Amino acid sequence: MSTPQKTAGGNNAYHNFYNDFLHIKDPNERRRLALAEVDRAPFGWYHVRAVAVAGVGFFTDSYDIFTVSLLTLMLGIVYFPGEGKMPTTSDTAIKLATSAGTVIGQVGFGAAADVFGRKSMYGLELLFIIFATLAQALASGSPSINIIGIIIFWRVLMGVGIGGDYPLSSIITSEFATTKWRGAMMGAVFAMQGLGQLAAAFVMLFVTLGFKKSLEAAPTLASCTGDCAVAVDKMWRTVIGVGAVPGCIALYYRLTIPETPRYTFDVKRDVEQASDDIEAFKTGKPKGQPDEATRIVAKQEAEKEMEIPKASWGDFFRHYSKRKNAMLLAGTALSWCFLDIAYYGVSLNNATILNVIGYSTTGAKNTYEILYNTAVGNLIIVLAGAVPGYWVTVFTVDTVGRKPIQFMGFGILTILFVVMGFAYKHLSPHALLAIFVLAQFFFNFGPNATTFIVPGEVFPTRYRSTSHGLSAAMGKIGSIIGQGAIAPLRTRGAVKGGNPNPWMNHVLEIYALFMLLGVGTTFLIPETKRKTLEELSGEFDMSGEEEAQRDTTVTENKTEAPTSSAVVNA
Repeated sequence: MSTPQKTAGGNNAYHNFYNDFLHIKDPNERRRLALAEVDRAPFGWYHVRAVAVAGVGFFTDSYDIFTVSLLTLMLGIVYFPGEGKMPTTSDTAIKLATSAGTVIGQVGFGAAADVFGRKSMYGLELLFIIFATLAQALASGSPSINIIGIIIFWRVLMGVGIGGDYPLSSIITSEFATTKWRGAMMGAVFAMQGLGQLAAAFVMLFVTLGFKKSLEAAPTLASCTGDCAVAVDKMWRTVIGVGAVPGCIALYYRLTIPETPRYTFDVKRDVEQASDDIEAFKTGKPKGQPDEATRIVAKQEAEKEMEIPKASWGDFFRHYSKRKNAMLLAGTALSWCFLDIAYYGVSLNNATILNVIGYSTTGAKNTYEILYNTAVGNLIIVLAGAVPGYWVTVFTVDTVGRKPIQFMGFGILTILFVVMGFAYKHLSPHALLAIFVLAQFFFNFGPNATTFIVPGEVFPTRYRSTSHGLSAAMGKIGSIIGQGAIAPLRTRGAVKGGNPNPWMNHVLEIYALFMLLGVGTTFLIPETKRKTLEELSGEFDMSGEEEAQRDTTVTENKTEAPTSSAVVNA
């Protein structure tokens, strides 16, 4: 084996870990030491950069997902004149379209990232989102093609891209993160979902104010025709089209992020490249540049000597045939499924729920006031409930822990949905709105955040993306159940001229049952705070005594290693 060459570079801010372990011949030991340095690295700007790059994508995802309740409201006004709303079946189909595409993207991109690498897939999913978002904003019906069908098609395609972002953003953040603050970093990425919802509410508010004069001419949604309908048509296209902007901003940075060292070590077995990629990430470069001859020889040696199993279909089924691993996957997948049944059942129907409880329509004299109240109601829900919930999780998840937060969230949500369901007819619109805001807070300071974080930590590197994708896909299957099978039950028993949503209280009671089931599935997941990814996946523990032994080994090996004054060492 040829002698590895030292590399120049490194300072107090960006330590050159590559040179530290250059003298170590055993690829397994070199892997352990290099990954331990990633885990122990002090929080720095390169961590902030990783969170920002992943987070902007999640901002885009959230904006595109949660504008759907506003989209269907405005499409009903424009394309169903005289009624002012679209049929429940069309409304549900548009909302289900994104989730259906998301399931495909989560499974497909999740598996592809384990096969081809995180870097190879990262950015591709954003291209799906950007293209499909712009196509929606420019879509129009014709005598032969229904606008609803066109919107459904593009939202399925957009959903594929959004689905790919879930496993990729989670595991890339996880694999680059320092162990001490990994939960906060992953939580901060997911918290951008709240800011995406907030941006959607603000954009809706601004376009409503911008077309105030045209909207005031129509006393009801059903009578919004002529200039009023043209104004609403411009509004929905603007609201949807703005969603492509943040994705365009993030695209370059995603395409130039280096491969995660864990993937390069464990799957590619490219020891030299992985060591250099650690340094590249910390200095903002797209890729490490090791000596090619040394890299090839080291890779050949690693193929024979690495102790980590190679990824294969046989190994995948052997891994999940073990009861412990199968139960872990069941815990992450079912927790996410039960959560999303209720979370998406209510969150994608904010506009409908504000109407049902009377907040957006009570006292409204014209179309402008109805749309204005809807926009303000969304702002209240997001600002008072969703956004604070996300960030409380960010600041507590590495101290309180993932499992206690998930237990607490599911438990409190069970109580809140029981109260909303059984006391529904005895509560005022403002009381229902207050409880609804509380529910949004505990969704996000609770299982909505932890079901995203935990699957990015507990699985081995070679199947981490696939397993996260499967867990997330179960969540979106849950959202399809919540939106397609449960939420439409609110209209059961409705009669013309009467209450259009007589079963709303029972729908909320059903959601309470699924929150209670989530408490049960939380028992299947482990606590992951302050543990390394290798420890969580059962590979090795770099904490405590073993970490002390590592420091001793590095010191001894450095003393024995030859030095060269001609090379700049960190």
